[in-house]
Amino acid sequence: MPMLNFQNPVRFDFGAVKKLPDALKREGIERPFLVTDRGLRDSGLLDRITDVLDDTSAATIYDGTPGNPTEEAVTEALESYQGNDCDGVVCIGGGSPMDLGKAVALLAVSGGPLAQYDPLQGGNKLVKGIAPLIAIPTTAGTGSEASVGFVISMSDGRKLTYANPLFLPKLAICDPELTLGLPPMLTAATGMDAITHCIEAVLASPVNPPADGIGLDGLWRGWQHIQRAVEDGSDRTARWEMMMASTEGALAFVKGLGAVHSMSHAAGRLKDLRLHHGTLNAVILPTILRFNEDACSDKYLRLRQAMGLPADADLAKEIERLNANIGLPSGLGEMGLSEDLIEDMVPHAVNDLATMTNPKQVSAEDYAELYRIAM
Repeated sequence: MPMLNFQNPVRFDFGAVKKLPDALKREGIERPFLVTDRGLRDSGLLDRITDVLDDTSAATIYDGTPGNPTEEAVTEALESYQGNDCDGVVCIGGGSPMDLGKAVALLAVSGGPLAQYDPLQGGNKLVKGIAPLIAIPTTAGTGSEASVGFVISMSDGRKLTYANPLFLPKLAICDPELTLGLPPMLTAATGMDAITHCIEAVLASPVNPPADGIGLDGLWRGWQHIQRAVEDGSDRTARWEMMMASTEGALAFVKGLGAVHSMSHAAGRLKDLRLHHGTLNAVILPTILRFNEDACSDKYLRLRQAMGLPADADLAKEIERLNANIGLPSGLGEMGLSEDLIEDMVPHAVNDLATMTNPKQVSAEDYAELYRIAM
């Protein structure tokens, strides 16, 4: 099993989850707090993971993670963590349990309230540390297991991105076996999340050639294998490649993301709609590719090369074609968003952390028009 150490150690291969007991011992975690969601627990996948533990009675399980993790859920989980005298966090699932688990690990050591750690308000200087953290992804999309950030929908209506090197898990255990049989729509949505991460990371304004290289490699893997993974959930090669693309996307976006994520975060905070982050990214991506192209056309050439496309290919049209082939919506309107929500979403997109690294400046007026186009 190769060890990837670009940011944090990542144990990656089929069967890697069997290394969890060793990881717990190495990090000194005797009473782990397992953060997951009810869907994963009901599917029996959680049992497959807990079965490898030496003593399941020592573990506390929190399965109340919502689709878009909220500050209220973080508070509830933290109370369970503290009430059961836990000494470390194990995140199991997709991006939502990962993000919620990171927030719990932060508050368990540094204390609340969570909002004080907003990096745009200088909150990183208040971070004292986090509880020992291990991440086990069961989808191939967010890459949060190898990311310095997490995203929480706050009680005041904001969706905040927290980013700090201390938020990296001590170890990520990436076992593609855990993604076998993932439903086609979830495979498509999470896979497009990974592809969007790779693309936006390459296009992001900071200069970081190693991160660009990782993003381009992840894009190649994701573009070549996403449709295979959607069409055949038991395709082990496709599952391995999509999980690698997901991890590489997160390794790459250490340099930043862009307007796709800003718009997705602003829409994803609308609690009544419960929109899936990866699906939002997939639907919004073509609009932003058209918007950004004149600011970084040289990078578009490299994206086309990584995707195996002709030098004059229309990237936005290629993404739209792929979305259609794997069954994703063609516009935000199909997801339940309407133009009357644009005024509410725009200020949140403008103030999102990802806007800062978009390759082209985006104004409030731009975002309003981009939402209309993406409808």
